[in-house]
Amino acid sequence: MIKGEHSPNADRRAELLALAGELRPELHRYCSRLMGSVIEGEDVVQDALAKAFIALDGLSETPPLRAWLFRVAHNRALDLLRSKAVRASKPIEAAQNVIDEANPDPLEGLMRQEAVRTAVSRFAELPILQRSVLILKDILDEPLADIALLLDLTVDSVKAHLARGRARLREINGKASQFPEIKPPSAAVARYVALFNQRDWDGLRALLAHDVKLNQSTHPVRVGSADVGMFFSIYAKIDGVWLAPAWLEGREVIAVFENRLDAKPSYFMWLEWRGDEITFIRDHKYVRYVMADAELTFAPDALDIGGSAF
Repeated sequence: MIKGEHSPNADRRAELLALAGELRPELHRYCSRLMGSVIEGEDVVQDALAKAFIALDGLSETPPLRAWLFRVAHNRALDLLRSKAVRASKPIEAAQNVIDEANPDPLEGLMRQEAVRTAVSRFAELPILQRSVLILKDILDEPLADIALLLDLTVDSVKAHLARGRARLREINGKASQFPEIKPPSAAVARYVALFNQRDWDGLRALLAHDVKLNQSTHPVRVGSADVGMFFSIYAKIDGVWLAPAWLEGREVIAVFENRLDAKPSYFMWLEWRGDEITFIRDHKYVRYVMADAELTFAPDALDIGGSAF
């Protein structure tokens, strides 16, 4: 290419980058329910966008990017689900009591509301195709024809999966406990939270393994204790941030309140350990849409760990 000449691939990449920024929350709503986890859902989104950028250069023609991104994310989620040996979808029956998009039934709205209120983790109990169709229709309000195209189904098959998925979801919600288990924080996480809330940045840096990694989704991964240590220097410049140990989807996480008096956390982070050393930090500061569907539980007095730092 002649110097100064504009590359068609550069235009496609710029368009994909802009669209990806707009679609991330919507992709996450889909992938998190498909995976049954807001944490794994964000992993899928991140992996899918990385794959999409690589694959785009190999395409002779630019596809409709929104539909293509959903397909890439869908396929990535299925790869992970298959690797976890999630049960296959049951054979579908003939469509019965299926929806009519031209003449919506009031019951339609009630079923969609139930899907929106359902905890993300419960979607994992549905067979994969029922899960996909239900999310696309009742959470994202995609047209039946578009769902059929994405999932390589007929519209009647989509309707049948939707009817079966809705019925199954009602059963799941009817049996689910309304009271999440409350567990105390581990000693390691409680120590991290206390040091942070006391603004003991050197104490936190001392916990980092030499090969520690920091992932902040939309930023390059930091590697090594010196580079990751800068993470705390950034937080040292921000007033009011307060941490609290919490649990999410059976995983111990750390809720981040931008003000200690806030009713709800703004985002969360989670850590991996090797003995007493931190080997991995995942900070969701820059993808706060993950919090929209996150159901965190706190142990009594969890918000008071670290005492008064102000």
